[in-house]
Amino acid sequence: MIKYMIFDFDGTLVDSQDIAIAAVNQLAEKYNFKRLEKKDIEYLRNLSIPERCKQLKVPMYRLPAIALEFYGVYKSLMKNLNMFDGIRELLDALHNRGYNIAIISSNAEENIREFLQENKIDYIKKIFCSNNVFGKDKMIRRFLKKYKLKNSEVMYVGDEHRDIVACKKTNVEIIWVDWGLDTVEMVKGENPDYIVSTPNEILSIV
Repeated sequence: MIKYMIFDFDGTLVDSQDIAIAAVNQLAEKYNFKRLEKKDIEYLRNLSIPERCKQLKVPMYRLPAIALEFYGVYKSLMKNLNMFDGIRELLDALHNRGYNIAIISSNAEENIREFLQENKIDYIKKIFCSNNVFGKDKMIRRFLKKYKLKNSEVMYVGDEHRDIVACKKTNVEIIWVDWGLDTVEMVKGENPDYIVSTPNEILSIV
């Protein structure tokens, strides 16, 4: 029986593409990385994180520090952040049906809580964050341990290849959404448990 629905934040709940481009370009100017153009997004969606870093001339070893600075810039741009169509209705429906909802993300907890407060979503209390882009499996394990949950009592919803990998490592079912960062071609080899194209499909699965 599913007790918790766990969501990724960027690319799953919120459409942060324009904010991400603006934040990346601020850092690119500061550190002499390659600027990111909107026309480049489709190409980058089909690349792994190391390949994306190579394209943007961002050293992999600097990712944790860059991520911290990135989400600081992100915070200053949050007035332009919106949920994807149908997400608010999905979250409300899950809450009204008695499911607990949590967020596990690489974004900053402060940013996520501020967004939820601004949008008057007061029923999502549990938020786990880390600037380690490859550490979601550790966060999922920590979440399960802290709240004494079995793997079968949670389901994760995410939009990236690394979300699927983390769920496979922790034996947690994952719903992969196709409206986020990675493409179907990028993730199909990882065999997510479910693939959806609309938020309403998530409700049907649950």
